[in-house]
Amino acid sequence: MGRYSDDAKQLLQHIGGKENIATVTHCATRMRFVLKDVKKADEKKIQDLKLVKGTFTQAGQFQVIIGNEVSMFYNDFVELAGVDESSKEDAKVAARQNMTWLQRVLAHLAEIFSPLIPAIVVGGLILGFRNIIGDIKLLEDGTKTIVETSQFWAGVHSFLWLIGEAIFHFLPVGITWSITKKMGTTQILGIVLGITLVSPQLLNAYAVSGGAEAPFWDFGFAKIDMIGYQAQVIPAILAGFTLAFLERSIRKVVPSAISMIVVPFLALVPTVLIAHIVLGPLGWKVGSVISHVVYSGLTSSFGWLFALVFGFFYAPLVITGLHHMTNAIDLQLMSELGGTNLWPMIALSNIAQGSAVLAIIYLNRKNEEEKQISIPAAISCYLGVTEPAMFGINLKYAYPFLAAMIGSGIAGIISVGSGVMANSIGVGGLPGILSIQPKHMGMFALAMLVAIVIPFILTIIFNKKKLLVKNS
Repeated sequence: MGRYSDDAKQLLQHIGGKENIATVTHCATRMRFVLKDVKKADEKKIQDLKLVKGTFTQAGQFQVIIGNEVSMFYNDFVELAGVDESSKEDAKVAARQNMTWLQRVLAHLAEIFSPLIPAIVVGGLILGFRNIIGDIKLLEDGTKTIVETSQFWAGVHSFLWLIGEAIFHFLPVGITWSITKKMGTTQILGIVLGITLVSPQLLNAYAVSGGAEAPFWDFGFAKIDMIGYQAQVIPAILAGFTLAFLERSIRKVVPSAISMIVVPFLALVPTVLIAHIVLGPLGWKVGSVISHVVYSGLTSSFGWLFALVFGFFYAPLVITGLHHMTNAIDLQLMSELGGTNLWPMIALSNIAQGSAVLAIIYLNRKNEEEKQISIPAAISCYLGVTEPAMFGINLKYAYPFLAAMIGSGIAGIISVGSGVMANSIGVGGLPGILSIQPKHMGMFALAMLVAIVIPFILTIIFNKKKLLVKNS
């Protein structure tokens, strides 16, 4: 018998038995079930299991938070239940049967950007570090930057741009690759398509919008502008899905004997042509409108209201899965404005959720069993992983979740009101300050302090006043 056999046996019973499991897999902290009948799962009994830190349903999957031991627990569960191991892709495909069309769209969007986030986070940290050593006058009585006084750091500053440029200017390559990977089509064609959107021979669309005259391909009867879409998100998404659609459609009708020659040619060449004639200009305009609307909303006289609403409701958005759409908006803001004022509020929301758990730790400081769940949840939340905190603690008690939402909303007002901008998406917790543009770090630190203190105090007050208190 495995170490977790007893817990696995109880979970199997409360989940509705083997016959209720369509697929099961796991991620870093959670068991992910696609159940034939979600109503057969007894959430109350599952949450009462000592090893379980919470449950929730998202993207058509019933998810059980186990923690860092999930991989070993999963092995014992699969052996005991006698079910076949499933890949994450199998689980996603099965889960889509339980999703609405909107949830499916958002799931697709999330799956496109998830593989890109590690690179984007690294890029944000690099840009932040370059700003610190190259833009802030820290030396010689505030008259010179570190780069201006040291050849070594000047070299570092120049070298790091090689990585930053690769991540952000050539982002369309990553997007088109990710789409082909997700759609099960030829990934190298996705990479080639992305390169055709950012090739050095193309004039950057930002230069064109600034008044520069673009060169063109002259076909005699028609001319096509040679415009590149460096750092652009929507043109790459439109082109990527067009390539995937064409390849899958053509592959259905072309004999397999000649498919290796015919399919790539008939899919790639028309897509590149369509991308530069229609999809690129259209995506550019749509992206510009989206970034303009969001930025205008955040910087208008009602920006404080936008910040309050977004900060307050971001955590509930995470529960629904709708939060994934913010990745595309952040990337569009970064390409248009050189930074994003939306992402800092996401980092503050994560911090607020962790601070509410910190208050629960304080309120239950004599309860060793509670601390075994809440302490790791708080730590992971402060480091950007919110699920154990939100689903294992805050939603379980309800009032900490509300306290965190209020603290997040107030911190968001401070962030937006003071014009805080991040270089890029970063680590969504306390380390998030490393992604903030240096001149805004002081105000973001103040917003972080608010996101720590207010949820902590409100959680204690709500507990004392018995406001929304349950299961305590």
